[in-house]
Amino acid sequence: MTLAGRIDVHHHFTAPAWLDWAEERGVVHREKLPWWTRWDLDSALEIMDKTGIGTSVMTVAMLGRFQERAERQESARVALGAAAEVVEANPARFAFFTPVFLDDLELSSWSVRHGLDELGAIGVSTRTSVNGVFLGDASHDRLLRELNERSAVISTHPMEVAAGKDGAEGLEGMPPFVCDFLLDTTRAAINLIRNGTLDRYPNLSFILPHGGGFLPYMATRLDLFGGRITPPIEPGRVRDYLHRFYFDTAGPMSPSATPTLLATVDPDRILFGTDWPPTPAHVIVDSVTPALDGDPFLSEPQLRGINRENALRLMPELARR
Repeated sequence: MTLAGRIDVHHHFTAPAWLDWAEERGVVHREKLPWWTRWDLDSALEIMDKTGIGTSVMTVAMLGRFQERAERQESARVALGAAAEVVEANPARFAFFTPVFLDDLELSSWSVRHGLDELGAIGVSTRTSVNGVFLGDASHDRLLRELNERSAVISTHPMEVAAGKDGAEGLEGMPPFVCDFLLDTTRAAINLIRNGTLDRYPNLSFILPHGGGFLPYMATRLDLFGGRITPPIEPGRVRDYLHRFYFDTAGPMSPSATPTLLATVDPDRILFGTDWPPTPAHVIVDSVTPALDGDPFLSEPQLRGINRENALRLMPELARR
């Protein structure tokens, strides 16, 4: 592929400038952070070129936990400024989402204005849950109303795992990204359905990572037992609601997963995503991308849509890069 190639909607960006800022304040220590926080431009462009990615849409990461509004806002300002600088220097190769914070609607409103209006972000990103409160909770209505007025694209991603017995997180010895993150995404999607969020805010477009978690696989189960959920889901509506979501390919595309996804959702709602750098470059280059390109269940038109065209319809700003 040429520069006008794939569009990666799932690219994690931990700004080196933000790490400098946070380290100066004693918030983080580089050597203690996981490998995927060591983002650099050359490595990003290298994996993009190797896999035919024309443009990556960055999700801006901030790893410090601040309690004070002023510190959180300054943290976001530094990280967003760094993202905007990457885009300004490489306008054809990068775009970014501005973060919103489910536990701080005032900070979210500032980030929406600063990121979208002043810095040129093409959508927003949010966690699927914060402190056990899932996206679509009634407490988020003001933020979602504001985003609905903007017809915003909302990229979602799990970061926390709901505590189990005695406060334990998930299954001992198993990293949360293997299984628990998928459940967190599924819970958030169901919450958006059962709380009527998708009906109240029809202009919002939600991107679910990792193929939507378990949602496509258990959609029929949700349809059958939706009446037992509180509040209940209207029988026969689950398939309608599924078509309100977009689903990225980070992780799930394979001969065992693709048929279920295609049978459950419109192929035009599937977007290419790498989950780099948490998913290492060699895995994406040697395994993930070749598996997608050679997937026997995807037609050439479907693959073109997944790689680029679907993202352009959702975020037409990318066509002008």
